[in-house]
Amino acid sequence: MHVPDGFLDVPTSLATAAVAAGAVGLGLQRASREVREAGAPMAGLAAAFVFAAQMVNFPVGPGTSGHLMGGALAAVLVGPWTGLLAVAVVLVVQALLFADGGLTALGTNITLMAVVTVAVGYLATKALLTILPRRPASVVPAAAVGAFVSVPAAALVFTGLYAAGGAVGIPLGTLATAMLAWHTVIGVGEAVITATVVGAVVATRPDLVFVARRMRPDLVLLDAEGRATTVRPEQAPATRPGTRPLATLLAASLVVAGGVSLLASGHPDGLEFVGERLGFAGAARDSATGVSPFADYGTAGLGEVGGTVLAGVLGVLVTLALGLGVAALARRRRQPEPQQPTEHDAQRTGG
Repeated sequence: MHVPDGFLDVPTSLATAAVAAGAVGLGLQRASREVREAGAPMAGLAAAFVFAAQMVNFPVGPGTSGHLMGGALAAVLVGPWTGLLAVAVVLVVQALLFADGGLTALGTNITLMAVVTVAVGYLATKALLTILPRRPASVVPAAAVGAFVSVPAAALVFTGLYAAGGAVGIPLGTLATAMLAWHTVIGVGEAVITATVVGAVVATRPDLVFVARRMRPDLVLLDAEGRATTVRPEQAPATRPGTRPLATLLAASLVVAGGVSLLASGHPDGLEFVGERLGFAGAARDSATGVSPFADYGTAGLGEVGGTVLAGVLGVLVTLALGLGVAALARRRRQPEPQQPTEHDAQRTGG
């Protein structure tokens, strides 16, 4: 659901840019603990994998396709604030390097795919985990449902934005029905991909999954005198992923972007398809970055196969580098610690 330039008017695009900037700024402030727990490499690799997976459009019906949005997946793996930053990094790389999504629509795309899908997917996942058995395996179906509902949620938000500032007049009910119908089907693919990835990680290293990490049982520590101290999962020392899981995730990203992407459907995605059917696709304007040698995930001067492979590998590496930088920046930002009452304060309150 990469919104191009021209679909929304200037005031609406500016409003979504303000929302996106505020969300990213808040994410940089709030992601510190998440990045410290998972490590900056895990955060960067989550962004790289989402980039790779988004290159693979899967067919969802006659003449249309869908692709992973990745908000729920990223939030479940590395936390909601870090997940927001990871997907935002993906969208920036796509817009600047591959002309995927417009520059004036970048704020809209971040709002839809980094803010809405992360928030809805994460909250739905957490809500389900309150009623499912408290064990890491429960994260898989919960994440699948969270991923599923996040896609039509983003479609409905786009519908609202288009109703406020769309380029072509479309009856709200008609647009909402079309967007919701197709993106509900795309949500099924989102759920399957999310469940597959989360399931693979939970089965081998549940301690690397942000949501599952908080489902570990409390630790009871005994000191030399036999006194017990209970340590909750979120208070336990963070477990570092190690070299092998990180290398595996990087290899998977490179294989998906540089190999599996060659099998991607060439049909337009859900938003493009709806735009063509309802008559507003013609309002799209070419991105200013369309002159990039890697526009449309190809490489100027190379054939279709070689160009796609090189563009995919380059995209993974650039996304990883930018993701690592953003994660490192977020890690250095400490949340303010709650102030402890001083002796003077205690005396004033009668303590």
